[in-house]
Amino acid sequence: MGQDLLADKLLIPMDATQKNHLKAYGIAYWVLSMDQEVEWLLNYKGGSFMMDDYENIEKECLLRGVTFTTLSEGKANSVKDEIANPAVNAETVKLLKVPKIAVYSPKSAQPWDDAVTMVLQYAEIPYEVVYDQEVLEDKLLLYEWLHLHHEDFTGQMGKMYTQREQLWYKKQIREDEEM
Repeated sequence: MGQDLLADKLLIPMDATQKNHLKAYGIAYWVLSMDQEVEWLLNYKGGSFMMDDYENIEKECLLRGVTFTTLSEGKANSVKDEIANPAVNAETVKLLKVPKIAVYSPKSAQPWDDAVTMVLQYAEIPYEVVYDQEVLEDKLLLYEWLHLHHEDFTGQMGKMYTQREQLWYKKQIREDEEM
């Protein structure tokens, strides 16, 4: 990473001690994007992240308002031993590759139409928008992670059905039916 190693490990808790959960996910993505491994500690402090501790990661956490602690190698091993105990409902998952993300959403969607895109933008996680045309062109193969909304492909016309008399909504339904 080009920065000096500080403590042995950096722990980003995802329990109530975390000041900014969404930005914390963005930090994990950012570290992966630099070809660094991230361990996702499922059911440990809310699904915490652990990684090698570098000065630039600490600075990025501070910049984004993400809570973190540093751990010695011994303390990090104790955490892993606790998680490995069969009596504890927890698991360590190694994240090795940054996923290419797509969100299935109409091209005419407004930023506030989809909470997922708002969250990804806030977390500073890059994504692309795909819709029916990309599906028909087999472009889903370009992505490792695809977020779908059930109402988009079931014909239920989405959660905005109460707006069915609005011109913008009628236009969206017409475009969907034409596609």
